[in-house]
Amino acid sequence: MGHWVAFNLGVLVLYPTVIAPMFNRFEPLQDEALRARVESLLARCGFASKGLFVMDGSRRSAHGNAYFTGLGRSKRIVFFDTLLSRLDAGEIEAVLAHELGHFHHRHVPRRIALMFAASLAGLWLLGWLSRRGWFYQGLGVTPAAGEFDATALVLFFLAMPVFGFLLRPLASWASRRHEFQADAYAAAHARAGDLVSALVKLYEDNASTLTPDPLHSAFYDSHPPAALRIGRLQEVR
Repeated sequence: MGHWVAFNLGVLVLYPTVIAPMFNRFEPLQDEALRARVESLLARCGFASKGLFVMDGSRRSAHGNAYFTGLGRSKRIVFFDTLLSRLDAGEIEAVLAHELGHFHHRHVPRRIALMFAASLAGLWLLGWLSRRGWFYQGLGVTPAAGEFDATALVLFFLAMPVFGFLLRPLASWASRRHEFQADAYAAAHARAGDLVSALVKLYEDNASTLTPDPLHSAFYDSHPPAALRIGRLQEVR
C-alpha cells in the first residue's frame, strides 16, 4: 500500500511539468491585463503558483475550463484556450475564483486522502475475499490450483460496481456540496454575476443538460444542476 501511495503522489507532482506536456501544449499567459487581474485574485486568496499557462484544449474539443494542478511548489494555474476565447476578463476571474474555492476548502487533499483510504479498504477486502471459497462459488467459478489470486482480482472488479452502486449517491452529494462551497467562495472574491454569466456560457458550450431528472442527478451528477447553482449565486448578487 505504501508503494501505491508513493506512486500516486509522485504522479501528482510530475503531472504538471512532465506528463501533461506530452499530450498538450502549454504556453505562458500573454494577456498582461488578464495576468495582472489573475495575480491580484491569487494574492487576495493567498494562493502561490509556479505560473499561469494556457493549454491548447481546442485541439480536441470546445470544452472550456480553468484549473490548478500539482502539489506544493509545483502548483500551476491552467486556462483552456477555449475558455479565454469565450469568456471576458471578469468571467475568467470568477471561474478561477471557483477553482480557488476548492483549494481554500481543501477539497483536493481531502479527496486524495479519501481515495487512499478507499484503496486501502479495497485491497484489504480483496485479500480477505480471495481466501473465502463462497466468494468464488457464489459467482459460479472454481479456480484451478495456483489461480486463486488472479481469479479473485478479476471477480472483485466485476462485482464491485454492483455493490458500489449504493454508495454512488453519497459520493455525488459530497461532490455537489463542494461545488456549492466553491461557488460561495467565488462570489465572495469575485463578482457573482460574472460567475453566473460564465456558467451559462460553459453549460451551453459543453452541451450540458440544464434540467436533468432529479433522481438521476442525485445518483450520477458530480456538479449541481445549472438552475440550482445560478439560483444560489443570484441570491448574493
